[in-house]
Amino acid sequence: GVIMTDSGAYQILVYGDVEVGSEEIVRYQEEINADIATILDVPTGWTTSKQQAQRTVNETLKRARELAKIKTRDDIAWVGPVQGGQNLELVARSARRMGELPFHIHALGSPTPVMEQYLFDVLADMILTAKKNLPLERPLHLFGAGHPFMFALAVALGCDLFDSAAYAIYAREERYMTEYGTTRLDKLEYFPCPCPACNKKDPKSVTAMPRIERQKMLAQHNLYASFSELRRIKQAIIEGHLWEHLELRAHGHPALLKALKNLKKHSEYLEKQSPATKKSGLFFFSSLGLIRPEIVRHRGRLFERYSPPKEAEVLVLLPQTRTKPFHKSREYRKAVRCIQQRLGDNAGRVHVCTYAAPFGVAPQELDEVYPLSQYEIATPLDDEMIKHVAKHVSDYITSMNYKKVVLLKDVEMWKGKIVTACRQACKKKELPLTVVFVEKTWSERALKDLATAVQKALS
Repeated sequence: GVIMTDSGAYQILVYGDVEVGSEEIVRYQEEINADIATILDVPTGWTTSKQQAQRTVNETLKRARELAKIKTRDDIAWVGPVQGGQNLELVARSARRMGELPFHIHALGSPTPVMEQYLFDVLADMILTAKKNLPLERPLHLFGAGHPFMFALAVALGCDLFDSAAYAIYAREERYMTEYGTTRLDKLEYFPCPCPACNKKDPKSVTAMPRIERQKMLAQHNLYASFSELRRIKQAIIEGHLWEHLELRAHGHPALLKALKNLKKHSEYLEKQSPATKKSGLFFFSSLGLIRPEIVRHRGRLFERYSPPKEAEVLVLLPQTRTKPFHKSREYRKAVRCIQQRLGDNAGRVHVCTYAAPFGVAPQELDEVYPLSQYEIATPLDDEMIKHVAKHVSDYITSMNYKKVVLLKDVEMWKGKIVTACRQACKKKELPLTVVFVEKTWSERALKDLATAVQKALS
């Protein structure tokens, strides 16, 4: 297999210095035939002042530039570490300068103290700051990332490689890794893992083992747990469900959930780096999914690229149906047929759209376009999701050039928020608004009242 070596620079954080120089480290890694090697960088650390952080960045860049003169082989992929710690301006500068040098791989330095304190929101900012300033085609390595419960977050943010001795360190401390956290051996009654290390064993019998044997068993399990999670992530990527997997893992610890929520400020960058289509549909469990690239992409493209039919004068807003695409649902077809029968040749002056969670407004002619029909969402909707859709509806009305708006109200799902949003938008645009409300939203009476309201709007 491929062998990657670290430079040992982390020891600078632990002991304050190392007794070797940059050139010696390069020569040693060449002599032991490493496939991927790392220069001797200077870690920034966590408690470092900005001035000291600046020095670590400058010295690391200096050593990176010297590599070309020191190395004697071209068959090794060299890693250019990015330093700066929690100083994001320095991380950005370090990444830009390092990206200008001919490295094959880059790595984010100094994340270990951040991860040890479960500051995953800070870690996410560090990773994305580096990613935004490094060449996209070069893999990013995350130093010291060894716990399976945070792998999904790191991969979703763009990390390609990991290294850590955590599996062994945790074993020495008799800590048992799982994909959702860590448990001390003496707190376990059962092993939740069926891996070869755990199979046919129980915590009580393992506790009775000699110390070295016990630690070996725990180290083996911790490695199995790590590789198992990486395989789950790879499969999730293939299936197009990495985000769903990330949400599942994020609910395993408040710090991870905080980091996921924090990604909202990076949503535009994440959208640009995400594929426009996937092999499978999307699952939305709550308003947390509003950060997803698909949501950001739909909103941007709808307002930047879409225009309603030129002859459309009246916007008719229908509530979402269980069946998707919406325009193929029984309720939708009955509503449209009722309007067409009433209007005859004037039906072309009406534009029918659906208001739906989580995407907001879905024009009839677009609701089969991925992913407006290729998703499932949990109901009842939470308040943040309802507010998001209501704002999207309001923005759509104010951005387009309709003359009148007719809304079929579904109070059970939307709690009056859509009506309020439409009223505010129509008042701002000085547009007449008609709200059709019958207790049973899709009843014959409701659809007749809807057709009448549309007919009046055109008169």
